[in-house]
Amino acid sequence: MTTIAPHFTIRAWRDLDPQARGLPGMSLGTLPVTAGAPQADRLWDLGVRHAELDTAVDLATGDPAAHRGVVDRLCLVRDLTARAVSVDWDLRLSPQDAAHQWKVLSHLQPPRSLTGLENGEEALHAWRTRHYLCKLVWRQGPGFIQIRDRRWGDLRRFTADEPGYREAIARLDQGAGRADVPADVLAEFTAEHLVLRVGELAWWLPYRVSRWLQEAMAV
Repeated sequence: MTTIAPHFTIRAWRDLDPQARGLPGMSLGTLPVTAGAPQADRLWDLGVRHAELDTAVDLATGDPAAHRGVVDRLCLVRDLTARAVSVDWDLRLSPQDAAHQWKVLSHLQPPRSLTGLENGEEALHAWRTRHYLCKLVWRQGPGFIQIRDRRWGDLRRFTADEPGYREAIARLDQGAGRADVPADVLAEFTAEHLVLRVGELAWWLPYRVSRWLQEAMAV
């Protein structure tokens, strides 16, 4: 039988508090993460409440072979953020888009370090102090999808009832080639800053909300 190696690994603990993580039984060791499939629910069921990525998320890399790994790690950070699982991760921004990229990603848990931006410490401080759960979420209702976006300070809503939008989200969720998504839908999502381009891949930024953390009118 051939064993398929995991795409990457994380270090994991049962508690997010740094002091508690040093106690006996809190470490879950190094865990495999399978690429191309949602992993947050499995890790939650294993008891993971804090995770550390194995390498930095490098949006500046020009190596097409590395882009898949970048998206896979972003998927995990996004989905663990939705679960309120804390994550230690490091982010390197693309010099051409750095000022825009960090704001686009600011709904995710703040990284441990942020490089590639001239005022990186200032941006990282803003990210940390302004971050909260449900900053960019999407939900599926009966016959429609809705995205709620507060990354820019105000509440922006995007609602669509055409089946093609839901199908596009399903493809983009784990990252997809831009040619694999209808051009008009991808253009609309891009204009709303709902996808991130990583080389030839396009990745869905919002995370799925299962329940509101505040009253619906306040989210």
